[in-house]
Amino acid sequence: MKFITPLRSATRLTALVAAFGLAACSDKGAPAAPAMGPMPVTVIEMQPQNVPTSLEVMAQTEGARETEVRARVGGILMKRLYQEGDTVKAGQPLFQIDRAPFEIALAEARARAEQTAREKQRLKGLAEAKAISQKDYDDAVSNDAMAQAALRQAELNLSWTTVTAPVGGTSGRAIRSEGNLISTSDSLLTSIFQSNPMWVSFSLGESELARLPGGRVSEQNVSGVELILANGQVYNQPGKLNFIASNIDTVLGTQALRAEFANPEQQLLPGQFVRVRLLTGQREGVFLVPQTAVLQTEQANLVMTVDGEGKVAPRPVKTAEWYGKDWVVLGGLQAGDKVIVDNLIKLRPGMPVAPQTPQAPAPAAQKADAPAADKQ
Repeated sequence: MKFITPLRSATRLTALVAAFGLAACSDKGAPAAPAMGPMPVTVIEMQPQNVPTSLEVMAQTEGARETEVRARVGGILMKRLYQEGDTVKAGQPLFQIDRAPFEIALAEARARAEQTAREKQRLKGLAEAKAISQKDYDDAVSNDAMAQAALRQAELNLSWTTVTAPVGGTSGRAIRSEGNLISTSDSLLTSIFQSNPMWVSFSLGESELARLPGGRVSEQNVSGVELILANGQVYNQPGKLNFIASNIDTVLGTQALRAEFANPEQQLLPGQFVRVRLLTGQREGVFLVPQTAVLQTEQANLVMTVDGEGKVAPRPVKTAEWYGKDWVVLGGLQAGDKVIVDNLIKLRPGMPVAPQTPQAPAPAAQKADAPAADKQ
């Protein structure tokens, strides 16, 4: 066992004190850390603008006309004559039903019609000579008329074995396949959708209707209709309202509406979920603030501005709806105010900042010439 003597303890304590003293001396001699300057922030100078007012709601597309394709005669379905989903023309053959029974029926009807026509012609001369009663001739005329009608019906039935498209449009899925027995009571084969123009159905609730003058939709308070696709882009064709329900749905509390859009390139398909924007007027003298620059709290919506001393000054604002990627601000800002749009999470009221304006992207020509200049 080793014992530490008092002399050794004193020596070690002296060495520690000396080490701390040296460290302290070295710390005093080191240069102090540089003071942090004002934080650089990007600001946008507010200027009053005029923006259109709008209502934006969910909607769903539907073909302007959805036409059912039905068989008009019964029989075995022999063949499908079109490609499902293709665009078809009016009168184009779509399905073929077995023709044999109808060809036989047509031959019988034609033979019967020829027989009655000959009988009528034979009795006509006898009736003129008063060799037969007028009733016999009249019966022959009636029999011939019924036979000719039956012949016409047999011809129609045979022609109906080829099921054609009643209208042009986009064909749907075939409901019945080859070999199925088709009956006139269950004759639906497919549907055809006319997608140019395209209809878009939607509804407005009580809250949306309350934002319109008079609380209702009319041609006077809706100046235009826009369609917003799933990717957020505005459809390149303007629309128009073609149906406004005259009553409010008592179950849902909504008013049904429908808009019409040209669809020449078949960009829209029936059944798509989209958004409809009703242009309802114009707001004058409002400010547009990027959505990311507006801080939403329980008390109010805030923006961070730069005051005359270059310090952060929170400002409560009154917001309306979104316009693109911006908030429409109705109150709380004045022309010339500088709104901070970045580094918001690091800011504190009264903090000094160094405001900078957003830099415009370099033109494409300059970007293309830059590598060449570097090479020289």
